Amino acid sequence: VDEDICLQYRTHLISDPVKKPRQRYVQKDGKCNVHHGNVQETYRYLSDLFTTLVDLRWRLSFFIFTLVYVVNWLFFGFLWWLIALIRGDLLHADEEGWTPCVENLNSFVSAFLFSIETETTIGYGYRVITEKCPEGIILLLVQAILGSIVNAMMVGCMFVKISQPKNRAETLMFSHKAVISVRDSKMCLMFRVGDLRNSHIVEASIRAKLIRSQQTKEGEFIPLNQTDINIGFDTGDDRLFLVSPLIISHEINEKSPFWEMSRAQMEKEEFEIVVILEGMVEATGMFSLTLSNSVVDLKSVIVSMNQK
Repeated sequence: VDEDICLQYRTHLISDPVKKPRQRYVQKDGKCNVHHGNVQETYRYLSDLFTTLVDLRWRLSFFIFTLVYVVNWLFFGFLWWLIALIRGDLLHADEEGWTPCVENLNSFVSAFLFSIETETTIGYGYRVITEKCPEGIILLLVQAILGSIVNAMMVGCMFVKISQPKNRAETLMFSHKAVISVRDSKMCLMFRVGDLRNSHIVEASIRAKLIRSQQTKEGEFIPLNQTDINIGFDTGDDRLFLVSPLIISHEINEKSPFWEMSRAQMEKEEFEIVVILEGMVEATGMFSLTLSNSVVDLKSVIVSMNQK
């Protein structure tokens, strides 16, 4: 009996080939698995610095946020210390009758603290600028203006990053598998989409793309060719009222990219279906875009009938 069990086990291992992991165009969570390499004109990222800062990862955003403020405070602290050094305030600060540019500024550390107090408008009252220092007044104006610009840019970046509508997509759910079945005497590819939140997606619309490599009649090979899948564009069914879970249907007819595929061909073909749901978030009025390929694994698709 043991030999028969071992023989059946070995036969099962030989008959079932090991599946290699697929390289997905879009991950199951909707993140695009595309990395830009060998980019020559990297300076273009700096032309839109605000968007570049918003697109950074959180750890880099916090690092740059902290670095910008620290460098700014150190820079102006150095300038305050340099003015005190040139005027001789560091040497004559304790002399009676001597009017320094900034009172109680006697080292670089105190200049750095005065820089922080000036830009953050803390104003402890211990270090204060005097009226007999025109260069200090000019530097105070410059720091106040530049500090406001830095605050507006960095706080704006963090606010936009926190309130990005892509976080709204975490509560949009797609079915894990698609189904090919007969619906109203028509062969249809169907999947389901639903929203977990009570606040609705305004003007929601959905579309789908078939991603697969293709070779033209002239012999040209097109990798990752994108083909539209009609899920109601001509009838208006792609405009969704996403209050309850909806079943999205694609009729497999002569215009469908699946028309010439049989069940056996679908199991062998290497392709993906990327579903794109877009609309405005009701709470914020911001535009949201959701990608999903949770229905793209058609090797595990449920096929109830063989296609003619």
